[in-house]
Amino acid sequence: MSEDHGRGGRRRFFAVSLLTAALSSSLGAGRLLAAPEAEGKAHGLPQSAVDLGHVFGLPITNSMVVTWVVAVGLIAFAQLATRKMERIPGGAQNFFEWLVSSVYGLLEGILGRHLVERTFWFFATIFIFILAANWVSLVPGVGTIGWGQVGDHGFKITHPLFRGANADLNLTFAMSIFFFAAWIVWSLREVGVRGVLHELFAPKGETSGVLRLLMVVVFFAAGLLEIISILFRPVSLSFRLYGNIYAGENMLEAMAALVPGLGWLLPIPFYFMELLVGLVQALVFMLLTAVFTLLMCQHEEKEVVVSAHE
Repeated sequence: MSEDHGRGGRRRFFAVSLLTAALSSSLGAGRLLAAPEAEGKAHGLPQSAVDLGHVFGLPITNSMVVTWVVAVGLIAFAQLATRKMERIPGGAQNFFEWLVSSVYGLLEGILGRHLVERTFWFFATIFIFILAANWVSLVPGVGTIGWGQVGDHGFKITHPLFRGANADLNLTFAMSIFFFAAWIVWSLREVGVRGVLHELFAPKGETSGVLRLLMVVVFFAAGLLEIISILFRPVSLSFRLYGNIYAGENMLEAMAALVPGLGWLLPIPFYFMELLVGLVQALVFMLLTAVFTLLMCQHEEKEVVVSAHE
């Protein structure tokens, strides 16, 4: 990867972090997917983010605070690492280039050079943002600092100041919708409307006569099912990420409250597991979206014949 391409790619995909944060904030402000609270006494992490206040009539939730902190932190780190580029990188620049090159190589092996050059900014951003948000959510204080009240079993936090960003369905759904919009643009740009319809409904293989007519009907029905599958992709992507992170945070909270006096010790082994879960979920989200893109936008790589005399 050339220096000019790498530098431009770094600035592009980290700039998208703010766009992702802004999109998730707007969805969170509208409470588009605020899950209903269970009747009676709530146990564990609430399903919905807690409103901390309002700005111009729009609610600010504790998960939005973590989203902004992660986005601003990533952009600040990217600017710091690329502010003074060196031919022999060291420190932050070395780590940054290793991370970008590793993600680029992984995606190039899946998408090919043509597609990865067009879509790398999104997939790299979404992977690094989700990974950072998952790991920041494990920092002590997230979910345990805030406002509460004294009960029969001591002080209980009822309005935490921070909540795991991806433990809010609004954020995961916002990222899924953003991918769906980008997928439509990439598909139309790569293969056009005719190509999309051909990929969905055109019969595959060589047939003739009555069998070809039958294949037209079969593939048309399969295309209708594929459209339903495509429409459900944002839902499946958002719930998969949200469910795993939400369940992990509930497990850590349950371990902390299992034995009085040992709340600081019992969750420690599970923290290491959640570090792995955070990495795996970021990879799964990126790889699934990359494969969805490849299925519609794939190109056959042109073979380059090099003369033996060159």
